[in-house]
Amino acid sequence: MTDIQVGLGVTAKEAVDLYRTMVTIRHFETKAGALFAAGELPGFIHLSIGQEAVAAGVCGVLGAADQITTTHRGHGHCIAKGGQVLGMMAELYGREGGYAKGRSGSMHIADNAVGILGANAIVGAGLPMALGAAYSSQVRGDGRVAVTFFGEGAVAEGVFHETMNIAALWKLPMLFVCENNRYAELSHISVHLATEQVADFAKPYGVPGVVVDGNDVLAVRAAAQTAIDRARAGEGPTLLECETYRWRGHFEGDPARYRPKEELKDWEGKDPVAAFRTKLIGEAGVAEDELAQLEQEVEDSVEAAAAAAKAMELTPTHWLTTDVYRTPVEA
Repeated sequence: MTDIQVGLGVTAKEAVDLYRTMVTIRHFETKAGALFAAGELPGFIHLSIGQEAVAAGVCGVLGAADQITTTHRGHGHCIAKGGQVLGMMAELYGREGGYAKGRSGSMHIADNAVGILGANAIVGAGLPMALGAAYSSQVRGDGRVAVTFFGEGAVAEGVFHETMNIAALWKLPMLFVCENNRYAELSHISVHLATEQVADFAKPYGVPGVVVDGNDVLAVRAAAQTAIDRARAGEGPTLLECETYRWRGHFEGDPARYRPKEELKDWEGKDPVAAFRTKLIGEAGVAEDELAQLEQEVEDSVEAAAAAAKAMELTPTHWLTTDVYRTPVEA
């Protein structure tokens, strides 16, 4: 394999690793959607099919000690940061081998061991969590960066502006990543934000606002690398707006009548996974057979994880209070 030199420079191996992450996210989400449609998963799930390049590109430049917070649509970010597919799948199934022993479901996956501080069902709630992590890193001087993923719907929340203000004021090592997929739940961005360019909100806080094609994983990676380097150097946060699109409805089962079919078809034609595959073959000299083998390996691993998760025991009801209350230690 030859090297690809794009942006800050990406080797073919690094590019293939990015592709593996994107394919893993796509297969996980597709499988989860099929299981939900078959009635095998409890609760609700929100899929990020079409947005794989953002998670892979940003997390691809993070270190193991760096931390992230994510949203109700957070499976991709968790996978890209090192989350285990089996633990996530078991959590979706409500099984005892899940990340939270099957008690939290899709929207609250966390793994402190790899820097996943948690997904969150509340819009915008991950922002102040990442702020606290960034402040902790600054005080400790440990060189870590905190990344918070959110959608453009969270930008209308007061907590977005409060977090941005403090992060800028204290020059915290933090990266704000907005996945602008044009729809906050069922509402187009034009009906709930005064501007369709989220990066415009960075200027009043003296923070760099960067807009990037969120379907181009190398462009996302390059922009994220610049922002992460800036944060580590003590220069404060960056607002990175990734323009992308979710192929599925807000939640699985949402008929998505609020958006034109032609719009969805147009964005499906910009498939970030397929586009990067073409780039790997055409510009990096990666053999198509090698990618086909990678794809099969990933699909097999996701299928195996789903089967293993389904075979686990359901979470016992008496575990409901486990890990909730601290057992007092006798003096």
